Amino acid sequence: MMASLVVPRRWYRYLDTLNARYLGSLRAKYLNSVSIRYLDTLSSRYTASPGTLQRHFVTLVPSTSHMVADAHIKLRQQQEAVNQVMCCTPSGPLIYSRRTTSFFNKLTAEQLWKGVTSVSNAGRKQGRGKGVGKKIAKDLNRGQIIGVGQENMVWPGLNAPVIRGRELVQQKKLPKDEEREARLIKIRNTMGSFRALRLDPLDRGWCGNKMPGRSIGPPNPIEDDKFEGFDTRVLELKIVTCMTAVFGRKRRFSMFVVTGNGNGLGGFALAKATTISDVTRKVKNRAGQKLLYIERYNEHTVLHDFFTYFGRTKIFVKKMPEGYGLVCHRAIRTICQTLGIKDIHAKIEGPTNVQNITKAFFLGLIRQKTHQKLADEKQLHLVEFRKENLNFPKVVATPQSGKVRTQEEIPNNEELDFTQHIMDGKVQLVKKKYPAPYEKLPSYEIYLKKYARRRNHQKVMLNMLVEEGEYRSFYTDQYPECRPGYSSKSEEAEAW
Repeated sequence: MMASLVVPRRWYRYLDTLNARYLGSLRAKYLNSVSIRYLDTLSSRYTASPGTLQRHFVTLVPSTSHMVADAHIKLRQQQEAVNQVMCCTPSGPLIYSRRTTSFFNKLTAEQLWKGVTSVSNAGRKQGRGKGVGKKIAKDLNRGQIIGVGQENMVWPGLNAPVIRGRELVQQKKLPKDEEREARLIKIRNTMGSFRALRLDPLDRGWCGNKMPGRSIGPPNPIEDDKFEGFDTRVLELKIVTCMTAVFGRKRRFSMFVVTGNGNGLGGFALAKATTISDVTRKVKNRAGQKLLYIERYNEHTVLHDFFTYFGRTKIFVKKMPEGYGLVCHRAIRTICQTLGIKDIHAKIEGPTNVQNITKAFFLGLIRQKTHQKLADEKQLHLVEFRKENLNFPKVVATPQSGKVRTQEEIPNNEELDFTQHIMDGKVQLVKKKYPAPYEKLPSYEIYLKKYARRRNHQKVMLNMLVEEGEYRSFYTDQYPECRPGYSSKSEEAEAW
């Protein structure tokens, strides 16, 4: 006996399980060894051909061995009938998915070119595309049409429709447009000529047209107080970001500046804002509200040598004579220009962070001691020795109390070295100078022996010009013709 059952597709696995259990019980109870082998073969064929499980489930009823054969025959007939039904059933139409739109026909030409030439935010953070936003001289694409050039052609699908009415447009050549070039020239002339931003060489900053080192003008007036004669210089400009829960990553500009009037009055400040204009206005006004007065020696240099530090940044500053110049870090040079300091030598040890350098230098300037204060602290005369005065001693300050300590009143352990006293015992690191590689060669020794006879000639000649006004020797008075440039004809002319 055989029966067929129509079941949903989701029941296939459950029916497979039931069929396996039923075949196992049938084999154990009613079949002999031959029938068992035949039923195993039938079961393997049944489980190995999943096509037979499209919509029907077959169940074998226990019987003798001949019933198994009959079940097999009916099973084959039923499979053939199912295959015929499946082959006769008309199949649905074949549908191929096709995308009719893309970013080429959805975006404008300007958006497409921007996507090709621009830089992503991630790439911009890594320093890519720094020259993308620069203004070009003229846009030569203005007035141009894709497909239209010097040769006037009709291109179906490019500058003309493919189908016009019921006719298919063909590619053909049109008469040459004589006025096309004149129209393009007229459009380009209306754009105007491009002029790059002209900056004075002294106002260009430390590195080209970058902001650090450039002037951003004086602070804005506060009611009736005007900052006349002030100038603000940018020391640092950078982009900073912070992550917030609501707005995500917030991007802002951070600017660090110094302002001064060039006459000892100056200050510095740090500010942040979302735009360059806002941060420029905010930071220079904040610097104008934090002014300090710095004492100077003869209006051109610091009062004395000093050592200063902030964090791990150390600065050794030396007082220099007039005309020496500013031999120091570029941030210190900018600060000195705003304060009116013209001659110093500064050496930095440690990190060269601009903010640390500025803070350390201002700390050193405000901690300077005037000559009078030094004389009052030590209760001694403050004497100056200058090389240009042939080291002749000059008293620059005397204790105001009028009492000067004698040699017996000065303790033995008191530091009397002026340099050590004002430098707080710190000594500038002097790197060891190694000899040049050629100094170990035998040829260099030969050179020194030959050069020994004339090694000081330049110094002697320079001193002679300064002291005597001419080149002379002990034979000059006895033999005047030994003077350089002597001519007997010139003497005869003078005699006449």
